[in-house]
Amino acid sequence: MKKSFLVPHSLLSTPKPQPRHHLRHHKPPSSASVSTNQTKWNSKTNVIITHPTLVVMESCSSMHQLRQIQARMTLTGLINDTFPLSRVLAFCALADAGDIRYAHRLFRRIPEPNTFMWYTMIRGYNKARIPSTAFSFFLHMLRGRVPLDARTFVFALKACELFSEPSQGESVHSVARKTGFDSELLVRNGLVNFYADRGWLKHARWVFDEMSAMDVVTWTTMIDGYAASNCSDAAMEMFNLMLDGDVEPNEVTLIAVLSACSQKGDLGMGKYIHEIMEKKNMRWGLSLHNALLDMYVKCGSLIAARELFDRMETRDVISWTSMVNGYAKSGYLESARRFFDQTPRKNVVCWSAMIAGYSQNDKPEESLKLFHEMLGAGFVPVEHTLVSVLSACGQLSCLSLGCWIHQYFVDGKIMPLSATLANAIIDMYAKCGNIDKAAEVFSTMSERNLVSWNSMIAGYAANGQAKQAVEVFDQMRCMEFNPDDITFVSLLTACSHGGLVSEGQEYFDAMERNYGIKPKKEHYACMIDLLGRTGLLEEAYKLITNMPMQPCEAAWGALLSACRMHGNVELARLSALNLLSLDPEDSGIYVQLANICANERKWGDVRRVRSLMRDKGVKKTPGHSLIEIDGEFKEFLVADESHTQSEEIYKVLDAIFLLSKLEDCDCEL
Repeated sequence: MKKSFLVPHSLLSTPKPQPRHHLRHHKPPSSASVSTNQTKWNSKTNVIITHPTLVVMESCSSMHQLRQIQARMTLTGLINDTFPLSRVLAFCALADAGDIRYAHRLFRRIPEPNTFMWYTMIRGYNKARIPSTAFSFFLHMLRGRVPLDARTFVFALKACELFSEPSQGESVHSVARKTGFDSELLVRNGLVNFYADRGWLKHARWVFDEMSAMDVVTWTTMIDGYAASNCSDAAMEMFNLMLDGDVEPNEVTLIAVLSACSQKGDLGMGKYIHEIMEKKNMRWGLSLHNALLDMYVKCGSLIAARELFDRMETRDVISWTSMVNGYAKSGYLESARRFFDQTPRKNVVCWSAMIAGYSQNDKPEESLKLFHEMLGAGFVPVEHTLVSVLSACGQLSCLSLGCWIHQYFVDGKIMPLSATLANAIIDMYAKCGNIDKAAEVFSTMSERNLVSWNSMIAGYAANGQAKQAVEVFDQMRCMEFNPDDITFVSLLTACSHGGLVSEGQEYFDAMERNYGIKPKKEHYACMIDLLGRTGLLEEAYKLITNMPMQPCEAAWGALLSACRMHGNVELARLSALNLLSLDPEDSGIYVQLANICANERKWGDVRRVRSLMRDKGVKKTPGHSLIEIDGEFKEFLVADESHTQSEEIYKVLDAIFLLSKLEDCDCEL
């Protein structure tokens, strides 16, 4: 039977796939018919295919069809020719509907597979994420002296990217150097990508600097490598060098540069990239639009982000989520919620952004309410979601939900316990008063970071266990973790709550002397609180007046509280005046000063404070309580009658109050 397919001779030895071929359609054989509704195999070949069976082969969409086509090829003898056989092998190894095991069995029956077939198997096992087998094919090529080409090394390096150790990739580099293929641009780009992908930027830069010629892929790979490793300055420097040369950036390059701008918060460079895109009249894909939108959001330019968003003809969930995230992080929760509600097809990232926005902006009730809605909508939370929800649980002392998250997701093996998630759980338990459970989670962590140690120290400090906080700090130093300014805020707070004056003073003095950390206003506030609690009011006042920066509300507030504790009216008045100059609308300052004067029976001062409140129109903020009922939070103000069952609630409260009084009487008897 005459075969009518055209195969360039070069394809049989060193194939170089080009853009997608044009198929000349013929009526397919009935035994291998393909439905027009099925997704075609997106194969790549530079061959114009005319043979009817091969035309059907290119439209194959399942292994069942593949076997039918292979059977027909076998009957007609077509399977004995190199090109048809390579197409069957390529489908089995590379198509989404293929079968790599079937491809392997087929490959073993080929007497003399060519280079294309060998690296098809390497690509197939890369796609199946079985790098050891992919790399073994490369080794067999070397041992069998199979002719190599540049693409062989590129695919071998792709396999090496999946290994945990770099040794295999370095060996491929060595072979490329010995065989001279390391001088080819394609291989050089593969080496730069391999090293950059692993974060070995010095090695990637060395290969880059040795190159005599570079294309847009080379530059983009290097820029993206720097951006992915949070080396935004180096990425920007590389982009500027690229602009100075004769290589034009493409869409992928600009996405990488915009990512670096986002990390650095460099709005100026981001706008410059935007201008380049406008001037060069580049094709703007959705990914580039989203990268530019993300840059404006992360650089805090919400107006520019909104203008860009409104001009976008096509948007996806990433576009909407960027706007939700931007407004939420800036505290514009109503705008964030409008974008969230208007998002056509929400994903878990979109839900997480809104939940985090509420949690981070002191709206924990809304955060937990939205979390329940998310679960009800059938979404499975990711780690970022749970971290935000656990923070909200800590703010509300909602121990029951926090425990459920820990037990269901972590103990239930649904989500691995990363350091970030463990830190959030520790913080939640500590803020909910269950410091023993926090310590239990801390003790089981396989890997701790500075946040882990800080969370534990802060937890002990908040629960009044100063000695345990100091012990954790000592353990931290033994493990060679260097403290930061947050560590010392927690440590000094612990000393304050535990009355450890000498230890606190020692830590305060050691901050700059031993660790190079200059005390901030928060550290001074902790020391003033420590001195004030222990009755050293004069020392506390001396410290506040000698601060190298303007005293903050926390510092004066700590001194005012200490004056109330120890009955120093004059110093209390001075502290209150300074506090009122910082926040004249805070009713708590007036109330606290009035109470101090009342305790010392200075009734004239009490009247003057209350008169000052009336003159300034300041009203006392009513006390309120928050309770959780079936996952919903109910807030009650003092003398609140707004609840529909307020009458019944007050009857129950009166009964409880009466019972408590009766118990007190029984105890006295």
